[in-house]
Amino acid sequence: EELRMSKTNNFDVQSTFCVLCGRTDDCPEKYGEKRTYVEYNLTVHYYCLLMSSGIWQRGEEDEGVDGFLITDIRKEVNRAAKLKCNICKKKGASIGCVAPKCKRSYHFPCGLQRECIFQFMEDFRSYCWEHRPVQTFTDKEPREPSQCTICLDLVEHLPLYTVLKSPCCKNAWFHRECLQYQALSAGIFFFRCTVCNNKDKFQKEMLRMGIHIPERDASWELEENAYQDLLHCYQHCDVKRCLCKKGRDYNEPDSKWEIKRCQYCGSRGTHLACSSLKSWEQNWECMECRSIFAKSGNYSKRKKLSLAASEKTNGTTCLLEEPPPKSPRQSSGSPHSFLLQSPKIMCQNLSPCSHLELPASNRLTMSLSPVMSNRNWSLRHEHLRAQRREACNILKELKVQIKTKTTRLNINVENIWSTALKGFRQRIFSPSNTIEVNFSNCKNKSKTNTSAASKHHFFQLLMLHLQNSSLFEGSSGKNLSLDFQAIEENLYFEAGKMIAVSLVHGGPSPGFFSKTLFDCLVYGPENVKPALEDIADVDVAQTIKTIKYANSLSSLQSTLQDCCEFLATAGCLRPVTALCDKNMLVNDILIYHVIKRITLPLESFRQGLKTLGVLEKMQMHPDVFSSILCHKPERLSAETLCDLFTIHSSSDVNKVEGADFWMGYLQDVESGESVVTLEDILLFVTGSCYIPSIGFDPEPTIKFVHIMYPIGNRLLNCLELPITKTYQQFKNKMELTIRNTLRAERE
Repeated sequence: EELRMSKTNNFDVQSTFCVLCGRTDDCPEKYGEKRTYVEYNLTVHYYCLLMSSGIWQRGEEDEGVDGFLITDIRKEVNRAAKLKCNICKKKGASIGCVAPKCKRSYHFPCGLQRECIFQFMEDFRSYCWEHRPVQTFTDKEPREPSQCTICLDLVEHLPLYTVLKSPCCKNAWFHRECLQYQALSAGIFFFRCTVCNNKDKFQKEMLRMGIHIPERDASWELEENAYQDLLHCYQHCDVKRCLCKKGRDYNEPDSKWEIKRCQYCGSRGTHLACSSLKSWEQNWECMECRSIFAKSGNYSKRKKLSLAASEKTNGTTCLLEEPPPKSPRQSSGSPHSFLLQSPKIMCQNLSPCSHLELPASNRLTMSLSPVMSNRNWSLRHEHLRAQRREACNILKELKVQIKTKTTRLNINVENIWSTALKGFRQRIFSPSNTIEVNFSNCKNKSKTNTSAASKHHFFQLLMLHLQNSSLFEGSSGKNLSLDFQAIEENLYFEAGKMIAVSLVHGGPSPGFFSKTLFDCLVYGPENVKPALEDIADVDVAQTIKTIKYANSLSSLQSTLQDCCEFLATAGCLRPVTALCDKNMLVNDILIYHVIKRITLPLESFRQGLKTLGVLEKMQMHPDVFSSILCHKPERLSAETLCDLFTIHSSSDVNKVEGADFWMGYLQDVESGESVVTLEDILLFVTGSCYIPSIGFDPEPTIKFVHIMYPIGNRLLNCLELPITKTYQQFKNKMELTIRNTLRAERE
């Protein structure tokens, strides 16, 4: 501690200067983040460090400055101290032009001022004002000014540093400054041509011309609760005569009082019973939409089409429905483009699959994509993946308790909750027994269906029902609700028990807990401070907002008088003599409504989660379990599936070519160039369309053998693939077999 204090005291004013460019400017848009390390008496601009010619990232990402070791930075500063900047004539020029025979050196800010080009890709090259890359302008280019498609001001069609043209659109011109700000805001996943939406060609050209595209999500995606309003579902019965005695706003899932929204506008609703709908799968249109279609003459035609579609799918989503022409099917995992695959950033001894467990000697584990560079989004994404892998290992430890003795659950898909509840409450049920699931309403049981497949499907349906049940409230991150009937029937305990059993027995990640609910379970409700986002009741939330944003004592007292009865019920009625008292009052209301009000449900839910020791592990590893309880499961991608399957090598098989066909096919499926999805492939092999939190047992494998068509062995989670001469033959066999097999199962 004394050493740290002495270092802090020795940190003088000079340390606020960047050690590479010598400037004190703090402008992240121009020079990157300015970082100060008190313990090293060091300040540096990130771009100055990234572009310096004599330094490489030799450490891990958490070492030094994003992998640039402190000793290497010191050496680079000493090297640059001998070089004079060709622009400002001062020492410390750490960046050199990469053009052959060019000996110009300069500081990063000086280079920007002199219109040098810095390429934030590959090995981070820099070009001086004489050798910088330029865009070609033909004589046929229109010379009159046009609008910049970002700021809408005029831009000259001249070969200037400040002007850039789109490589994919002839009439798209930009100011360099406008493009740079857009790239910093949009990030690598959303930065594209503003005219034609081209991404790959546009980004490649802009990187060449010195536009920095950060490898992170867009700024608007990173804003917390940015789309909260869009998650609100309309729940109100609008028919002329509502039959529900509990009112038009009453909604009870899986009953005749469940509210169905208009299939066209979604802004009108009806109870199933109020419109004589036999099931939730039936389509319903409000009067406004019906009148619009009636006037256009398309209503009857649309009615017939919707009914036909409803009968065809029989209330379930058909995985194998053929997509329409020119509208390829997209898998739920969207393709990623890793542009900044820099050898400069990657020069430490990392392999593409270094984040995986070491493969056994007799198998070949392959990874689809290189490791992403050290940007915030990829770091968070990788951290979440690492936590989920750790959660998988912990759940496997808990699975040791499971005995070979079996307990059979007879489940009716149309009444999933009551039949599951009955099964969990039967006297012979034990959480530590192996669970077998029998769907009692399946007329024809497919021979390819295994007990594991039925169990996966059951837990998926059960977790989905719990998420949308009256036991929880909220939009995405859910808290416990207050349901007196559920308390009497001990349903909160059963819900906690079901989630614990699902996790250990191979069910999906619940992923819908709010941070507040999770913290209450792990740290205790007395140590949790709820936020306004935890309030699901619109009226209560509006009352809290009115109190919180009152700008005068008189308006605050007036508001309190209006909601005096509510405050008295909550036990939050207190004398208010100053405007600042509102903060304590808001905090009292939040604690009451989110925590104190649901004390009984919370305790009951906690007791249920103690099943098989799950709650104890949650409290021992909160960060790990937060990744599967508070975050939605990772969407399937080609990379995920490629990492999931282990390829067994064989002496008489060209394993490299077979693996290439397999990876190429996954990429085609992910990009929508296939009639099946990644979920279909996983379902074909394992009987599950999701990856369980505990992983698969046994782990999925691939074998290349001399067979006509692929075979999915769900008992062994093994995919046997045919050996073909061409990729097209391989793809055709995969499409035909998977599509027909799953279609036969569903029919």
